[in-house]
Amino acid sequence: MTFPKDFIWGAATASYQIEGAANEDGRQESVWDAFSHTPGKTKFGATGDIACDHYHRYKEDIELFSELGIPNYRFSVAWPRVLSYDSDTKGGAIHGIVNQKGLDFYDRLIDALLEKNITPWLTLFHWDLPLVLERKGGWRNRDVRYWAGEYTELIVKKFGDRVKNFFTLNEMPCILGGYMGWMAPGLELSRRELLNTVHNILLTQGTMVQAIRANASEGTKVGLAHCGFANFPATDSAEDIAAFEKSMDIFESAPESWHPQKGSGILYGGSLHYWCDPIYFGSYPKDADKTFGSDMPEILDGDMKIISSPVDFHGQNIYEGIAICAPTSEKDKEQGFSVKEFPYGYPTTGAKWNITPRSMHHFTKHIYDRYKKPVIISENGLSTSDYISPDGKIHDTLRIDFTNAYLNELGKSIQDGADIRGYFHWSILDNFEWARGYTERFGLVHVDYTSLKRTPKDSAYWYRDVIKNNGTM
Repeated sequence: MTFPKDFIWGAATASYQIEGAANEDGRQESVWDAFSHTPGKTKFGATGDIACDHYHRYKEDIELFSELGIPNYRFSVAWPRVLSYDSDTKGGAIHGIVNQKGLDFYDRLIDALLEKNITPWLTLFHWDLPLVLERKGGWRNRDVRYWAGEYTELIVKKFGDRVKNFFTLNEMPCILGGYMGWMAPGLELSRRELLNTVHNILLTQGTMVQAIRANASEGTKVGLAHCGFANFPATDSAEDIAAFEKSMDIFESAPESWHPQKGSGILYGGSLHYWCDPIYFGSYPKDADKTFGSDMPEILDGDMKIISSPVDFHGQNIYEGIAICAPTSEKDKEQGFSVKEFPYGYPTTGAKWNITPRSMHHFTKHIYDRYKKPVIISENGLSTSDYISPDGKIHDTLRIDFTNAYLNELGKSIQDGADIRGYFHWSILDNFEWARGYTERFGLVHVDYTSLKRTPKDSAYWYRDVIKNNGTM
């Protein structure tokens, strides 16, 4: 498969996962600092205090990215590194205090990228909400959109002369996961509270887009980075494809149960519509009121206009999907599809996520057909049990096979008429993997977490050649 000549190839990271320097140069505490330092919340009590020490080693890392032929780099700014807040604020508007040392770090980072002809793609929010703001309600508080709008304005005014591509929020469903117990801040809310929080997240998405438009230079592009299980038809039969399309109209917003193969709740494939229809169509799906009844959020005048502030592209993080087939039971006939469970022994990643390349084809095609926006794969990759072999190399053949298979399916989506603009591999570096700590390695580059030595894996050199040949291998 040869990709379009102007196809965007890149790799991605996130601030809390790689930067470290948690207590340096005026950085305030984030929800993830508090969460990871709470006993029992992360694997082996791991924290991002040091992570990959990218804050001090960014020059070394960017030099390595350049050597590996990475032309586009998606990174996130740590909100609590650039703005601090007075925890004693009582009522009224809450305004951040600019931390110049934090801004200076990203100034140096962006300049270093441009010196190496690497295009920066800046993610404004990748989960590290300032802890002070969480204590004022965080995403449960409608005012979060004002806080995020002020933060966005600061970043765009400061870096918009050099950064022309912005992601707003990374993985809105996982932000909500912080209020379902499995992400920071680790709270558990009722369904009604969760749906109101979804609405606040969407309001913030729209407010950030507006702040970018108001402060960015001409030619700036903005989108979001969404996520979720990527439904796909189990076979290419007309019956399974029709069942797949029907499955996309079934959404949930609070996981009343969890099934590791079927998925559920906010990460279910069909929940794409609940999250994204408001952004692209200015309204929740037509069945939302019927599904959630009195638990639906209060929608004030002007809310949907803010939420539907136009974006330029749709970013989608795709790792695994759910196989959908024609109904196999009387119970499933009414909804028009069945979930085909993966058999025991089905191939999985190191994180025990199912390997489902077909999801990359059908899910991206569905996104483009429904929303008519260019699609960028903002994350795709896998965790494997990487180790340094006696020859000093890391032979991660599964990562190569996985990425090759997913890229081939992405190519099919392009052949089928979808406007797919780019692909960012997750991740360029092994890093702090949230609640899993340092037990999962997603990187193209191995990081020794004791010495912090970087060693490119076989997949890094393979991906370099993929980029050089624009997908033709």
